[in-house]
Amino acid sequence: MRKSIKRTLRVSKYVIYKETLVDYKEHFWSFLGAFFGIGLIAFIQSHTISETENIFLIGSFGASSVLIYGAIQSPLAQPRNLIGGHVLSALVGVTVYQFVPDIIWLSAPLAVAFSIVLMQYTKTLHPPGGATALIAVSSTGKIPELGYWYVLSPVLSGCIILLAVALIFNNITSNRSYPTHSLFKKLLKKRHQHHLK
Repeated sequence: MRKSIKRTLRVSKYVIYKETLVDYKEHFWSFLGAFFGIGLIAFIQSHTISETENIFLIGSFGASSVLIYGAIQSPLAQPRNLIGGHVLSALVGVTVYQFVPDIIWLSAPLAVAFSIVLMQYTKTLHPPGGATALIAVSSTGKIPELGYWYVLSPVLSGCIILLAVALIFNNITSNRSYPTHSLFKKLLKKRHQHHLK
């Protein structure tokens, strides 16, 4: 028993160490991707939406940036998860708000719980999606007024911007490839080999 606990502790320390061991070049590309992804959404918001309607940049996009720029190999960071997780969670959040608009102690847990199960069921699990659902039921002002338009903008449009930037910055060097799908990796490998000739 004691031997098993010591071994588990040793393995855990190693895994945690390996997970935090990131090359400085990875930090650089993660920074640039997040800076330009969030920056582009913020730029569009500041130049097209009045200050009283600051809704294009939602908090859950910050959490998505951690995944799609900083943990690009994670299954939770893949495009299907990014877009599917946010869009489905937004749909759940808006739907729950339509049925239970004024009872936050009920609408908030329902929105998050249903969004988790729907993401699990559709294999689009993306943790920031839970926040997207929560924003739909807990925000005041413009977001509740949007209704199902919330799903298209800011959620879907913001996800597309974040994904476009991720596809660029996560594939600039041959050391990074995003998404991790084997078909996409083959295309990237051909592209890098072509550039080396």
